[in-house]
Amino acid sequence: MMQTYKGSCHCSRVTFEVRANLNHVIDCNCSLCRRRGALWHAAEETDLQILTGQADLVLYQFNTNTAKHYFCKYCGIHPFIRPRLDPRRWAVNVRCIEGVNLAGIPVHTFDGEHWEEAAKAFYERRK
Repeated sequence: MMQTYKGSCHCSRVTFEVRANLNHVIDCNCSLCRRRGALWHAAEETDLQILTGQADLVLYQFNTNTAKHYFCKYCGIHPFIRPRLDPRRWAVNVRCIEGVNLAGIPVHTFDGEHWEEAAKAFYERRK
């Protein structure tokens, strides 16, 4: 069921709302997500609203420079990205959403360490 959630970075300079059905999260083991400990959930373009702190976000890109990783320049927390799998969408770090009990949400893995193969399998499952 879709509902609206509120979230923020650690210092709360960056706040957002996201409409989502939090029926799973994605645990990516790419070199960045593994180090950050992020758990992702996809959101459509119109389902994420940055409420405050857009000017406090810093963009980080690496490798193909397709994905856009945003983090707060004050506290360093990584609340959302434009994922390489589909840069027209958002992925929200569920660890930044208020009041979410992660123990009750299934975790799906994405082998970002072997991105090309994992992306191919992902796209094939969507057909």
